[in-house]
Amino acid sequence: MNQPNNPTLYPIIFEPVLKSAIWGGSNLEKFGRAIPPEGVAESWEIAAHPNGSSIVANGAHTGKNLAELTNELGVALIGSNAAWAVERGKFPLLVKLLDANRSLSVQVHPKDSYALAHEGNELGKTEMWVVLDAKPGAQIILGVKHGTTPGQFRAGIEQGYLEPYLHYLDVKAGDHVCVPSGSLHAILDGIVIAEIQQNSDTTYRVYDWNRVDSHGNARELHIDKAMDVINFEQVEPSLPTAQIKQHQPGIQSTVLCENEYFCTERLQVTAGSKISGTCDGSSLEIWGVIDGYITVNELDLHGVTFCLLPAALGAYELIAKTNATLLRTTIPATVDANSSCCKE
Repeated sequence: MNQPNNPTLYPIIFEPVLKSAIWGGSNLEKFGRAIPPEGVAESWEIAAHPNGSSIVANGAHTGKNLAELTNELGVALIGSNAAWAVERGKFPLLVKLLDANRSLSVQVHPKDSYALAHEGNELGKTEMWVVLDAKPGAQIILGVKHGTTPGQFRAGIEQGYLEPYLHYLDVKAGDHVCVPSGSLHAILDGIVIAEIQQNSDTTYRVYDWNRVDSHGNARELHIDKAMDVINFEQVEPSLPTAQIKQHQPGIQSTVLCENEYFCTERLQVTAGSKISGTCDGSSLEIWGVIDGYITVNELDLHGVTFCLLPAALGAYELIAKTNATLLRTTIPATVDANSSCCKE
């Protein structure tokens, strides 16, 4: 692999943090991850959280974790648009791959204001998913069925039968889903996703399909907190439609999810295409190679790989060596740390 020239700021790749859970499996192997025999649920690709921090795998910062790098480089890494994150001493985003070999619990994430009041120095979580793989007939849960009231919903939890109140959506590879804080949701079995989210690990489980572990123990539910934050006005939503941002020979860009925490777009590029950009200090850029082979400032990237471009990097050049599908995530100029929403 070619090494970057700038000893301080350069395109950075990481060794991921692998996480286990009862719903994980070995499906991330097909995306280049080394999976232990017991399986993996999540691969934290770019992460700087107390529950896991990815390790720099290239260049002058090799061996440092992202939390250390954030403290060292500050706004030069993150950008002025997220200076609030530097002040908090936390990297603003978390990027992961998830293998829903079995269905995840039905859950919800709080807004920042609720998390800060109840979870210490933790923020809430707005997130978005890109479906990398899905079995035929795969589904997710997003929102509630029409007519669902909080009273009915809580009774369903207590009775161990929540299915009548859950809104199911069919998904396939290539679909994307915006999940604002407050959204009732679940990734069901047979789906692998890439997830971009606020840097938070706050999840309130409301329903876990009445399953127990090998010792007969059920996982903890967080019913009271979940009931506080579920948006019951999110009734039978549909999948969002990507908005075309740019269409030129060899490059098509569509905005997938835009909110006050991040903007993610998908680019379809043909072999030989070049993208010249500049990280001008306002925002980091996270490039994900979902499929294909590209270089960024001569750094080789194959799917599925995520690369962090520091906010003060300056000019960069991306060259598509093959046809490729890319994700580009940036942080917008205005952030309200007390609210969250996704514009679909």
